[in-house]
Amino acid sequence: MTSDDVLKAFGPEIWIAQGPTVTAAAGFHYPTRMAVIRLTGGGLFIWSPIQLSDSLRAQVSALGDVHYLAPPNSLHHVFLGEWQKAYPDARTYAPPGLRDKRWDIRFDGDFDGPPIADWMEDLDLAIMRGNLITTEVVFFHRRSCTVLFTDLVQQFRPGWFKGWRAIVARLDLMTGVEAAVPRKFRIAFADRRAARAALHPILTWPAENVLMAHGDPVIGKGREFIRRAFHWLI
Repeated sequence: MTSDDVLKAFGPEIWIAQGPTVTAAAGFHYPTRMAVIRLTGGGLFIWSPIQLSDSLRAQVSALGDVHYLAPPNSLHHVFLGEWQKAYPDARTYAPPGLRDKRWDIRFDGDFDGPPIADWMEDLDLAIMRGNLITTEVVFFHRRSCTVLFTDLVQQFRPGWFKGWRAIVARLDLMTGVEAAVPRKFRIAFADRRAARAALHPILTWPAENVLMAHGDPVIGKGREFIRRAFHWLI
């Protein structure tokens, strides 16, 4: 799959772009997606930055100044350095676990730190604790009523994986008829109490849409979709 780094409007003050496919452990290929959110103050919040091409940089800069870089978990950090180089004045916030993994990245704050005043009118967040794979920060963009998941909810199209990887993906609930929490992440929630506590505010958000890094967006009835995706935890 090739990169399609064209910014496309997803809703009020939010845009998305498809990045290149990346290769994870055991040769599994994953598509990438990022979101650009324009905050009330005018600055841009970059969620899950993808590879930064000259074209993408021009499109982003046309929307405003990049104020924040937001890697949403300890797995989505591959392209973070090039964004910091391109936007040295942007503040980068760390999800739990990423500081220890990327000692070469400058972090200006942590998502589990004090609330950020610049975001408070635009974004809510919940930290999904208790997982042994990664601790994901889930965001809610108020103006577009969109919840942003990264790896906790996934769906790959039929035929994306080949051979034995297709079998593993099916067993892992990655290729179902509806996006779902992969089985490996369900098992990795060693602390179910902490996970349920983190999920509670997410279920109260008035979600209409759901964006995910690995899967087609869910348009409409997002709150009902999230409840179905996490029925095993509820």
